[in-house]
Order: sequence, then C-alpha cells, then structure tokens
Amino acid sequence: MSTKISDLGRRREFDDLVRELRPDLYRYAFWLSRSRQVADDVVQEALLRAWKAFDRLRDSSAAKQWLVSIVRREHARLYERKRLETVDLTAYEEELPAPGTDPDLEKLRIAIFELEDGYREPLALQVLMGHTTREIAELMNIKEGAVLTRLHRARKRLKADLGRETDEPRDDEA
Repeated sequence: MSTKISDLGRRREFDDLVRELRPDLYRYAFWLSRSRQVADDVVQEALLRAWKAFDRLRDSSAAKQWLVSIVRREHARLYERKRLETVDLTAYEEELPAPGTDPDLEKLRIAIFELEDGYREPLALQVLMGHTTREIAELMNIKEGAVLTRLHRARKRLKADLGRETDEPRDDEA
C-alpha cells in the first residue's frame, strides 16, 4: 500500500513540475523547430522520457535545466531518425501574430526565425528560458566564450536586420 502512495506522490510531483515548466519547454521547442506541430511532438516525447527517468532526478532545483536538456536531445533525435523536407521560411507566415498586433514584434519574430540555428538556439535559451551563459554552454556542449560570441553575433544580426544602427561594422564590411 505504501508503494502506491509513494508512486502517487511522485506522480503528483512530476505533474506539478510539468504544469509549471511546460510552457517554457514548448516555447524552446518551438524556437528550435519553427513549427508548432513539431514542438508539440518534441515536448510530448521529452516528457515521456522525463517521466521514465524521473526517479534519477536528485535535485528538484535542477529540474528545469534537466527538462530543457531532454527537449534539446529529443529535437536532435527527431532529425536523426528522419530526413525532413526543407521548407521556405515564408511558409511560416501563418504562424505570425494575428493582424493588429505590434508590427515591430512581427518583424522581430521573423528576424529571429531567419537566424542560423547556431545563433538562434543560445538566444532562445537565454531570453526565453533564462539560462546563464554557463548553463547554455553545458546544454550545447560548447565553451562559454563560444556562447558569448554567438549571443553577440545574434544580437548584432538582429539589429542589422531590423535596421537599427550598430557601433560596429557588419561582418561583411570588416
């Protein structure tokens, strides 16, 4: 009987954790995949894997980073398993905010989608998920200096794409 009670408690703990973090996990998966449907699938698979491994999570304060790592690996597995057809970014216009919303926000979203994956991912991890440079480096398996460089270049490219002046010359001008 006590086993069932402890299992029920563990299930509630997992459900509470997922309820709190699922929106962040979905946003991260969406920015990785650029697709709502793929993001849903990735998060669902990641949560299934997380539930199976939940007993191995020792420190609940590390749960967010643990789940983000699982989402990232699940997203990578998706592309290892099958070769997806490439799609022109204009196909994502349907996923932009409804008319009447802030046009600057729409421009920013389009500019972020146009960033290379190597720049978009650390930016999403920092801005959307609130990860530190060290955490991003661990998640992406790169050095902290590389994270800082990618974040700098991503912001610089966004400023250039949005027509904002920068103090530094563009990469193609240097």
